[in-house]
Amino acid sequence: MLTLVTSKVDASPVKELLESAVFSDPEALEQAIKLYSSNGEYELYAYVDEDEYVGLIGGRMNSDHQLEIIHLAVRPEDRMKGYGRGLIVEMILQKQPTSVFTVTDEEGAEFFRNVGFQVMGFESNEGGLEQFRCFYEVDDEEEAEE
Repeated sequence: MLTLVTSKVDASPVKELLESAVFSDPEALEQAIKLYSSNGEYELYAYVDEDEYVGLIGGRMNSDHQLEIIHLAVRPEDRMKGYGRGLIVEMILQKQPTSVFTVTDEEGAEFFRNVGFQVMGFESNEGGLEQFRCFYEVDDEEEAEE
């Protein structure tokens, strides 16, 4: 079940998943916590299975009704089981965006490509690292089927 956990961003199970989403970078974790706790525009959801936090997805809807995914994480022991894709599908069903997009690294880009996103690489301004824009156009018929 997808549960809104924005107000619980400091709670241990939520924080652990968010830490995974920022690759255990303490500075990035603090920025993420601040993003969700101080800005009502951004929401954080967790997938809860048998009272266990399995994964989380965070982001916002922009003025063009596009869903921007900022954070996506699944517990290491639950990866490769479809939870990541499920989090995205649940967000699409709940928010009903016209499209979904994110910016990620190479590993994340491979995941998004595998679940149907279009992926384009670009060089980021931060240290010249290659980043990837991932984009998914939501089909009205597809929304009805899910």
